[in-house]
Amino acid sequence: MADHTGKGILLKADSIAGAFRDEITATIAQGARVPKLVGILATSAAPSKFYAEFTRKQCDELGVEFVLKNIGAAADPTLAEGEGVEEAIIDANNDDSVDGIMVYYPIFGVQQDHYLQQVVSPLKDVEGLHFKFHYNLYHNIRYLKPESLLSSVAPSEPPPPVVNDTAPPGFVKSILPCTPLAIVKTLEHIGVYNRILPYGDRAYGKTITVINRSEVVGRPLAALLANDGARVFSVDIDSIQEYTKRPPRPSDAATAANDTARYHPRHVVHPSALSLQACLALSDVVVSAVPSAAYKVRTEWLKDGCVCVNVAADKNFDKDVREKASVYMPTIGKVTIMMLLRNLLRLRSYREGESRNTPQSS
Repeated sequence: MADHTGKGILLKADSIAGAFRDEITATIAQGARVPKLVGILATSAAPSKFYAEFTRKQCDELGVEFVLKNIGAAADPTLAEGEGVEEAIIDANNDDSVDGIMVYYPIFGVQQDHYLQQVVSPLKDVEGLHFKFHYNLYHNIRYLKPESLLSSVAPSEPPPPVVNDTAPPGFVKSILPCTPLAIVKTLEHIGVYNRILPYGDRAYGKTITVINRSEVVGRPLAALLANDGARVFSVDIDSIQEYTKRPPRPSDAATAANDTARYHPRHVVHPSALSLQACLALSDVVVSAVPSAAYKVRTEWLKDGCVCVNVAADKNFDKDVREKASVYMPTIGKVTIMMLLRNLLRLRSYREGESRNTPQSS
């Protein structure tokens, strides 16, 4: 569908976020107490400050208690960036009144920030950045037992098979990183996911390019999409990789007849010899998350009728992107916040044990 100018649709996040907003509002209304989210701002960076205020606004509108802790350079410009951040995380971990914690990154840089992400208790990690959640994501493990979040030991029993989008008795949904999950929900809304296909394989037949392979957005997004059946090109500054759970078809007829040879239980990663231009020419969907105002995806390289999603704070696509794209979404921030608050409510229920007898879907 296109507008009267013949261009592709300019899709705003509001329509997608709305359905989740209603779900969150209803869940909060049913609860015995108001959920509490603590934000930790330890940097003077303008984007982090903006995101913190955006979070506050969304929480206020939905009836979530939001407490912003300004520390380090955010509290006093004479203090160092990140000063006191680890102590603030530990305090929030130990505060039983706190249901969720989010930390506004980047602070120190990739390696030290990754350490801080592991300091946040998995029972309060609304951003889904803890190793326990990333391990499940990369291994296509969709459910967990809430009590397993209290242990540093990996569960010894195999995860339950994925039959549909409802967690089996005794299990709950594993928490997913909120930005990659927001993109998946966006692609489901647009119709990139085919609901006729079995759950866990509904992106089959789609080729998707994800530009940027960060551990916060790009890599987990590529893994999520590949685990849902898509062929994904993961593009970073120095390499291009292909993520897929479908191995090359064997030539041996007997092996080919074996159902287990049809696909891997989770995605595998291969180096790709294709150029970015070649990847874009094949791609039904292009997602870009490059933190640079100078970076642009060239419209002329796009496949006619593709879907383009901009995740970066800066616009990664040329102004004429809708000349080629059937749908262009310039920002997903409002959907991301809904996923974060959804994670908050789920984690609260996991801590309180409410969800053990409540089936979860979606």
